[in-house]
Amino acid sequence: MIRRLLARLLPSRAALPPAEPPAPVSPRDVGLHDAVLDGWFQNDSGELLRGFAITAEDTVLDVGCGEGVATLFAVRQGAAVIFTDSEYDKVRELARQVEAQSANASLGLVSNSLPLPLADGCSSRVVCMEVLEHVDEPEAFMAELARMGRPGALYLLSVPAPVGEHLQKGIAPQSYYQSPNHVQIFTPERFAALVEDAGLIIEHRQATGFFWVMGMIFFWASEKAAGKDPGGAVRDRIHAPFPHLMGGWARTWEEMLDRPDGLAIKQVLDQFMPKSQVIIARKPLDAEDAG
Repeated sequence: MIRRLLARLLPSRAALPPAEPPAPVSPRDVGLHDAVLDGWFQNDSGELLRGFAITAEDTVLDVGCGEGVATLFAVRQGAAVIFTDSEYDKVRELARQVEAQSANASLGLVSNSLPLPLADGCSSRVVCMEVLEHVDEPEAFMAELARMGRPGALYLLSVPAPVGEHLQKGIAPQSYYQSPNHVQIFTPERFAALVEDAGLIIEHRQATGFFWVMGMIFFWASEKAAGKDPGGAVRDRIHAPFPHLMGGWARTWEEMLDRPDGLAIKQVLDQFMPKSQVIIARKPLDAEDAG
């Protein structure tokens, strides 16, 4: 009797309109929004990260430029740019974009940076993000970066944070922690010592990117379910169309950020398990400044 009554009161499933699938959410777009909240890509002030301003008077060296987000930001500020990467195709494509957007001097180099074929003190801003973990000799690499900056130059440096790296080791393919991928894991203490031993003065430290730690975990889970091992090409494979799990995570994070307390929650999680640890450092003007 109850079933007959409910059947009269409730519409049949066939009468209900089909649910519309949610609009796709791009992990890259959500990740960019997350980064801006952390102080990255401040177009109004010309700061690549708060505390690291770039002006038209600067020459910016971007070592391990990848897709060139830092170089192109510097171009938009009117700076001259030098960019290097070990992959020819990335340097060629970035050179094409720089030439299309700027009439200023620029130089693209295919190099593993040991050594860099550049003169001492060639730049006033040095950027090296998510590169040192790929390097077999980070001390020698860091010494090259220090050599490239003129006295007073600012440095923007980042490497993956250890908690997220160790967590992913149980999920990522073994090849992700072999050359040419991640061969170093830096504790905060080791990262700071690397910078200071190169003669630089640390001015700011920051943890950022919980969103991407979880995003990478969902990426690895999707690859494993599909029977894939991205191996050495992993940096080139994380692009649209993104795995369904990554898109779902991006939607969840976007909704969380829209909450009134979303930013506060994000900041707690960024400290708990950041994707990256970031240092802004300065090259001393002279020996007295260094002391």
